[in-house]
Amino acid sequence: MSDLDRRLDALDADLRARGSVLVAYSGGADSAFLLAAATRALTSDNVAAATGYSHSLPIAERDPAAEFADRLGVRLITPRTHEMEREGYRANGTDRCFFCKAELLDTLTPLARELGLAHVATGTNADDAIEGLNGLRPGIRAAAERGAITPLRDAGLTKDEIREASRRWGLTTWDKPAAACLSSRIAYGLEVTPRRLARVERAEQGVRSVLAARGHDAARVDLRVRDHGEKATVELSATLLPLDPDHADEVLKTVTDAGFPIAEIDPRGFRSGSMNQRAAR
Repeated sequence: MSDLDRRLDALDADLRARGSVLVAYSGGADSAFLLAAATRALTSDNVAAATGYSHSLPIAERDPAAEFADRLGVRLITPRTHEMEREGYRANGTDRCFFCKAELLDTLTPLARELGLAHVATGTNADDAIEGLNGLRPGIRAAAERGAITPLRDAGLTKDEIREASRRWGLTTWDKPAAACLSSRIAYGLEVTPRRLARVERAEQGVRSVLAARGHDAARVDLRVRDHGEKATVELSATLLPLDPDHADEVLKTVTDAGFPIAEIDPRGFRSGSMNQRAAR
């Protein structure tokens, strides 16, 4: 038996022992896999998914997430979350994710009780846990303090293993690009506001439209538009770089049209957590 098979067996046994779960579900590869695994282990009668709707969740993510849950036969609840009302979140320090996850779990924990579900589960994986030890995942601490369970991490499943298992199971999310809330695009120290979040979302939607018009599978491209105040930097999958000059001009124009005075394409390409790298300097 392979390591992956052993870890999947451990995940299944863990979920069965839990009895019922409410999955904190963003629609990304990890939480989607956890939702599928929970449904396999417990049946859809004992599982629900909850996606917190707020300014920080891209609108483009909502319908695909809902469709995935529907295909699994799982009920999806979409409570409003109000992280913007938390001063620590708006201040946008390196601990911003703590306040976001605290708001989410403070919303989902009583909701799970109302639904008669025993646990709230997050999609934290084994790789996330290592980053958490280095102080890069303050949201993990917020969730742990509120009693959330982490079945993927506890089974030792890494991001690559989750993608491989998702592929085996025929899940459409197996190769979905890494996703994060819109606030992660805003440089630390700049206040998080609805206007900033909307500007980033408009810019990313515009860039994806440009990529699609050029024949790329835009939904599968790694993309971040980073907000540095007056300037935006565009991070794209390294395999697309360098763009030809006309293509680059189109990308930059759609970003400035979205409301950024200055825009440039990062020649290093997409780097998950690049804002953390800047903060650590």
